[in-house]
Amino acid sequence: MTPEEPPAFNLTEVDRQVLALTDDEFILHDWEDLKAIIARNDLGILKRKPSDLTRYLAWSHETKLKYGTITNYICQHRLGWEIPPSSSSSSSTSTSTRTNTPSTQSTSSTSTSTDPIFPYTNPIPFAHPDDYKILRNDWPYGLTPDISHLVVWLRTPVAVKPENGDVTEESRALIEGFVQRVFVERLVREITDVNGEGEGVAKAKAKDQVLWFKNWTALQSVRSLEHIHVLVRDVPERILVEWTGEGETRH
Repeated sequence: MTPEEPPAFNLTEVDRQVLALTDDEFILHDWEDLKAIIARNDLGILKRKPSDLTRYLAWSHETKLKYGTITNYICQHRLGWEIPPSSSSSSSTSTSTRTNTPSTQSTSSTSTSTDPIFPYTNPIPFAHPDDYKILRNDWPYGLTPDISHLVVWLRTPVAVKPENGDVTEESRALIEGFVQRVFVERLVREITDVNGEGEGVAKAKAKDQVLWFKNWTALQSVRSLEHIHVLVRDVPERILVEWTGEGETRH
């Protein structure tokens, strides 16, 4: 991307501040910082390292030129999902079906009428393993080395509040349940098996090793693909591979 070309997405003021720094000047997000940011839902201040943000902007620009959209690239090369044709009629039909599901009742999803509607096995998010895929984030935020950044991509829409694009309380409960059974409970088994800790201690430790968040609509760089972010701390590489089916990937 040359200086006179527009960026691949709208830069926020935080992005501009980051690009004015060097990597040495940048302060990495540590676990306590992430816990505080997510607790107060101040997701707009999550930042990539300056060098990573610069490379991400260039990669996004080149990828859009080659594939048309970031969604096309992710579906073809990361998820292996066929992109269904989008149309007003298919969106209308799908929306009508979704209003009968507990996850979307009286709310909206982050998709628009022109976004592709992916076929799913179960209309309830996270209810069927064929409807989601866990991958490493190719472009993680600037995190300390003990933290890994995963993304859970979904075929099913997750209901959000129409006024601000944040998740509804029902969606939050669905996500919490998924994170608990897939990530926390796996770490509980690891702690009890490897460290010999009692179940109560293991549960407390495991819960403190996992965070999740879902960017509200305005912050999403890939809006047409439903996804949530999961951050895990001090997790062995073999468990990361178990969750994602892939080793560490970097651009």
